[in-house]
Amino acid sequence: VQLQASGGGLVQAGGSLRLSCAASGSIFSTGTFGWYRQAPGKQREFVAAMALGGGTNYADSVEARFTISRDNAKNSGYLQMNSLKPEDTAAYYCNLKGRDRWRRPFDYWGQGTLVTVSS
Repeated sequence: VQLQASGGGLVQAGGSLRLSCAASGSIFSTGTFGWYRQAPGKQREFVAAMALGGGTNYADSVEARFTISRDNAKNSGYLQMNSLKPEDTAAYYCNLKGRDRWRRPFDYWGQGTLVTVSS
């Protein structure tokens, strides 16, 4: 399974971006989908996740500004980012984790897509 993240770019503070993540296989519909980010010189951190049942979880720093969603029919997930701040500047990574039909755990990562927010 491969995850392909896209949608990053340069945006002014207060602007919006929508990130997309496309999975190569149908396993997408069997796992928890999430987004993480890593700013220069910092560790990767959790941003948001959506479980199979639709429940969502957000980091405090993005709550009420970011919205995670998924379309299992398209094997894709998204992150709508509004009211962007310079501190949101980072490489954003999509992630899919869960268990396959044999209950073996899986944990897949996409390549990063860079988001730069100018002040």
